Amino acid sequence: MKKNKVRVLTMLGLLSTISYLLMLINFPIPPFPPFLMIDFSDIPALIAAVVFGPIAGITVEFLKNVLNFIMIGSPTGVPVGHLANFVAGVTFILPVYYVYKRFESKKAMPFAILTGVIFMSVMMSVLNYYVILPAYTLFLGSPAMSGPEMRQMIVTSILPFNIVKGMIVGIVYYMIFVRLNSWTKKQLAA
Repeated sequence: MKKNKVRVLTMLGLLSTISYLLMLINFPIPPFPPFLMIDFSDIPALIAAVVFGPIAGITVEFLKNVLNFIMIGSPTGVPVGHLANFVAGVTFILPVYYVYKRFESKKAMPFAILTGVIFMSVMMSVLNYYVILPAYTLFLGSPAMSGPEMRQMIVTSILPFNIVKGMIVGIVYYMIFVRLNSWTKKQLAA
């Protein structure tokens, strides 16, 4: 029992570290605004969630953002972007986990990923409108955006970006998932 807990904690530490390192390798996708960056740091969190459960995935998301805030900081001085990244990651991995666990097959994973992409994209659009964009303008001292300006930005940039990012991350995760499927089953049996 104790050996199993140590193994899980070790794996979560390793996946969190990999997730943090992947978060550092980010890049913009044209034609989206340059502040919207894609990275593959949600993949280790997805692996943790599928293998060890949803709390493990949330833990990896949390630790990677804490590490990034400590090491890199935030342009606002407040971890607005880190909180947004955490929420985006959680709203992506939880639907993937629950849909996959409902059917538990390789064929169910693409549907689970699609569900996660849609859920994350919609939730982040709503949160950007009501919380994230207003927080950025407040903490950066920028002039507040009007409602129509924010809606325009969300509809033309943020929503499509989250869909594209989610699909890219989901496809890469699925390729890894197919290769790791037998290892995943061994971990669950252990």
